[in-house]
Amino acid sequence: MNGPEIERLIQLLSRLPGLGPRSARRVTLHLLKKRESLMQPLGAALADAARAIRACTVCGNLDTVDPCSICADPRRDQTLLCVVEEVGDLWAMERARIYFGRYHVLGGSLSALDGIGPDELNIGALVERVTAGGIREVIVATNATVDGQTTAHYLAERLAHAAVPLTRLAHGVPVGGELDWLDDGTLATALKARRAL
Repeated sequence: MNGPEIERLIQLLSRLPGLGPRSARRVTLHLLKKRESLMQPLGAALADAARAIRACTVCGNLDTVDPCSICADPRRDQTLLCVVEEVGDLWAMERARIYFGRYHVLGGSLSALDGIGPDELNIGALVERVTAGGIREVIVATNATVDGQTTAHYLAERLAHAAVPLTRLAHGVPVGGELDWLDDGTLATALKARRAL
């Protein structure tokens, strides 16, 4: 129906999260209609990003400099280390603007079903960072999924000898949440983690 270039663009866009084949067709059509003002600048930005962006050798964040701007920032608390699964989780923490320590990106979570073990994640480097000293707290900010919980427990075992307190993000009722809309697991976790009013 379309030329090979258009079909290839649709195919590539449909691989992006949240875009299926129909959405990819709509995006492609929009880009083609706005070729000068959107498609060409987007193509140039993608090419520039592909050339310039790299993973930070310290924490695993993506940036144009190594170490990344977070690791290089002297205003950050170097004694706090927040462990996240993916770079997107780090970006979410930064978006909240409530945490001013350092990060460590694991690159995923442990998953027996997907064949992801400790060797496939950036856990060895985390253990090295913590055992090197200078860290007063490790905040484990893995997702509230079975794999995230499994990863958190594994990290607790691996870091038990380091004599550094490990803390976990609180789980439970979200801000603005209504009890009748919560699943049983979230409600149970919130009830167990209750605190004085």
